Amino acid sequence: MKMWGFGNGIHHYFSKIRRQHHNQLLGRLFSSSAAFGPPPSRPLRRVVVTGLGLVTPLGCGVETTWKCLTAGQCGVRAITPEDLKMDGFDKDIQLLTFDQLASKVAAIVPCGSNAGEFNEALWLNSKDHRSIARFIGYALCAADEALKAANWLPSEQNEKEKTGVSIGAGTGSICDILDASRIICEKRLRRLSPFFIPRILINMASGHVSMTYGFQGPNHAAVTACATGAHSIGDAARMIQFGDADVMVAGGTEASIDALSIAGFCRSRALTTKYNSVPEEASRPFDCGRDGFVIAEGSGIMVLEELEHAQRRGAKIYAELRGYGMSGDAYHITQPHADGRGAILAMTRALEQSGLHPNQVDYINAHATSTPLGDAVEANAIKSVFSTHATSGSLALSSTKELYVDLLLHVELQDLEIVILLNNYFWSYGPSSWGSWSCGSNIHCFGYTPWDCSVDT
Repeated sequence: MKMWGFGNGIHHYFSKIRRQHHNQLLGRLFSSSAAFGPPPSRPLRRVVVTGLGLVTPLGCGVETTWKCLTAGQCGVRAITPEDLKMDGFDKDIQLLTFDQLASKVAAIVPCGSNAGEFNEALWLNSKDHRSIARFIGYALCAADEALKAANWLPSEQNEKEKTGVSIGAGTGSICDILDASRIICEKRLRRLSPFFIPRILINMASGHVSMTYGFQGPNHAAVTACATGAHSIGDAARMIQFGDADVMVAGGTEASIDALSIAGFCRSRALTTKYNSVPEEASRPFDCGRDGFVIAEGSGIMVLEELEHAQRRGAKIYAELRGYGMSGDAYHITQPHADGRGAILAMTRALEQSGLHPNQVDYINAHATSTPLGDAVEANAIKSVFSTHATSGSLALSSTKELYVDLLLHVELQDLEIVILLNNYFWSYGPSSWGSWSCGSNIHCFGYTPWDCSVDT
């Protein structure tokens, strides 16, 4: 019996072996005369970055984001009822919902037709885009920029077959789900869009990118909350290392500024609530006044490529991806373990794979989302891994989320792109956390820039 699984053109083939032949087959496979030898061993291939694309609350495009970043501009603002995407609900419900939200700040992608703005008419509102939700549109826009920057728009079939896509998301299109539930409550099921399911599936971001450019290599979509961006990049790199692809379009995307998403995070007490009147001060990594993260949206995509493949075609190489580490602390659904075991394991594994000694690392762009527990645990985990190198001042540490904050899933990806830009162009600008905050008493202060941090003892 043949069975086919489908989703976004990804096919997995399974064949069911008849039970009566099962024992005979196993005997043949594992008999000494017919045993298979080990699979062929190959050296792991080196992976480099050859293209970058960004859609952020600071603006649309790498150049716009970079200019705003180096100018110290902040992408956080106060939200309005119109930002909640409740157009199908009556005005009273919209206002009541808005009033009940404890957190009223967010980092929202600027939209419009001007340079540096996300063009909704181009990426979302055309007749052919009815199956494209906002998070998918952001990914398409960022991928387009990254591929053009990499000068990789292949036309040959064999090149398309060796180019894959790995783009993840955290929550997909929650506003579509909210709107569909309203239609059901109003007993108007026939009004539900036939594109509802394709609009909410996380893997459709990768799917639409692959369909747009004809990429037929691995098609992958990670969904691992705040780690999604890092997993998307790391998994894509391994696909190149093991020869599954020569080029991977990898990253993350999110469009979570809506009533249900904000309400849900408010109820879990994850969002900042103290700075509604001063939005630009709400995201404050490692600061003693931090009280939660700022919800945000956007996309970060990069083109990863096998080193020799990039060199043969004369591609500009921004950076090399040397190591990737994963872990789980097996502790709690949201809180990290107090000893930082998850972060320690991930950093240690990444260093081991890279072949680098901890003392060879000179900068860390921290995850640090401004949560009271998370920032402290992360800082102590870094100190545990890097020891005296961390406290000597030789290791610089900052979090750029003060400017574009937490996009739920692919924050690591945008952090990584910012680090690559710093290293390639204007290292003199960074690394730094923009602002004038002070470290909390439960955080070991080391290498924070550009100001001095002192610990209350």
